[in-house]
Amino acid sequence: MTTNAPTQNRARDLGAWIRRFQPAEDAAVRLVCLPHAGGAATYYFPVARALAPGIDVLSVQYPGRQDRRSEPVIEDVRALADLITAELRPWCDRPLALFGHSMGALVGYEVARRLQAEGIAPLGLFASGRRAPSTVRDEAVHRRDDQGIISALRELSGTGDEVLDDEDLLGMVLTAVRGDYKAVETYRADGGPVLDCPIQVLTGDSDEMTSPEENLAWERHTTAECRVEEFPGGHFYLSEQAPAVLASVRDRMSAWAAAPRHP
Repeated sequence: MTTNAPTQNRARDLGAWIRRFQPAEDAAVRLVCLPHAGGAATYYFPVARALAPGIDVLSVQYPGRQDRRSEPVIEDVRALADLITAELRPWCDRPLALFGHSMGALVGYEVARRLQAEGIAPLGLFASGRRAPSTVRDEAVHRRDDQGIISALRELSGTGDEVLDDEDLLGMVLTAVRGDYKAVETYRADGGPVLDCPIQVLTGDSDEMTSPEENLAWERHTTAECRVEEFPGGHFYLSEQAPAVLASVRDRMSAWAAAPRHP
């Protein structure tokens, strides 16, 4: 960790929303990481460590989990995006891209739209493990009882058995998971302005939460390039394919940063 960071950056590190596990003061670009349903900022700790010092990684901590577990879960993607956008404004002093997995991809898309509307053009959006906003499935996991939600989590293999088999730990995460699922399952694209920045869609080749057609549909949500990159694995392919995913992120960030920027 850098010990001689400017006072301004030290002050910005404080706050409930933004976590900066590996400050990279000399990095030319930033990557904002948004967690999946039930996930927390700490999910991206290895990402911050791996991408520093070339990329300064910020991780977003949603209310309702870990040290924010006493706060109400925000059950609306757009409301969550509004709050995150406000928190990110002080961090837009250098080019910034967004990476969201599953629910985080939708939140990232909405945050990117808001930044763009304010004249802060994101470098690009990494949309991981999530079908395009304009594609809709009839899902209602958030209406299930606790055992039904636990079953859904086991199917996705994104929550460890040590949590699912521990009643105390489970009680700490179920409220957040239910609220996050409600946010995702009630979200509908509003037909408003799309992005002007590129979208890189990342997906597992056996992820049942999305399909090739639903991945390709992300191209409807940008006027720029939209690429789909497939990795071996299911919904949480990220865990097994971390080196390849991180290499892809580095390559895309470098290409986006080198591309001509439009005012």
